[in-house]
Parts: sequence; structure tokens; C-alpha cells
Amino acid sequence: MHKFNCIYKVLGLIFAPKITKMTNRTFTMIKPDATQKGNTGAILEMINNGGFRIVAMKMLHLSSEKAGEFYAVHKERPFYGELVEFMSRGPITAAILEKENAVEDFRKLIGATNPANAEDGTIRKRFAASIGENAIHGSDSDENAAIEGDFFFSKLEQF
Repeated sequence: MHKFNCIYKVLGLIFAPKITKMTNRTFTMIKPDATQKGNTGAILEMINNGGFRIVAMKMLHLSSEKAGEFYAVHKERPFYGELVEFMSRGPITAAILEKENAVEDFRKLIGATNPANAEDGTIRKRFAASIGENAIHGSDSDENAAIEGDFFFSKLEQF
């Protein structure tokens, strides 16, 4: 019996689930302005070079209803109508990204909402035209990242 116990222990070590340090996730959306200018590939390259792993991604054209639903948190704000119109005017690329400290690191990579205030080397400094047409969305918290990612992707689409 001792011989079998040793074999089970060895097999248990070989097939045991690997315990790795957890990383976390954030959500991003390359907006219609950047997509229409042909900047999607360059933005994805910056994301990859920033150490993020893409765990879900798709390109789609939001209807005004879906854009309104996604940005419902801003419904009472004066810019809501323009935002919904802008986000539904052309294709976007939605993605869930994974990396240690994902939300904070991604916010640094995309830069300030106003590209005039964004640091050199950020996505918005390089690709955004204005506060309204700022090329990319990034979640502002872990909780919102999960909500936003689940808005666009089923669990079957997240790897």
C-alpha cells in the first residue's frame, strides 16, 4: 500500500492546480474616433507593450440604445446625449485586460481625459483629439471593470 501512496503523491504534485499570484482585470474600449482614424492596431500594441494580457476582445458597432445603457451612470449629466451619439457613430473595440494592478496601471497608460493634460507616451496624448474624442475608455475601479466587462462579454468569452 505504501508504494501506491507514493504514486498518488507524485501524481498529485504533477496534476495539482498551479497556485499563482492572482492578477486582476480591467475593461477598455477603443472608441469610434480612434477606430475611424485607423489607430486600433497601434493602441493594442501599446496595451501589449504595457504588459497587459488580452483575455477577451471584440469589435462591434453599438446601437444608441446599447451606448445609452452602458453610459446610464451619466444620464443626468449635460453631455450624456452627445456621448451616446458619439459612441454609436461607428465601431468600437471592447476588451478585458489582465495584469497585476490592472485598473491603476491602465489609467496611467491611457492618460488624462483631456489629451492636452495627458503625459507624453500615453494613449490619449498620442491618439486623442479632445476631451470628447479621447480615443479610449478605461475602467475607474475594480468593481466597474467587472460590471463593464460583463456588459460586453459572457463568461464563455472571457479567458
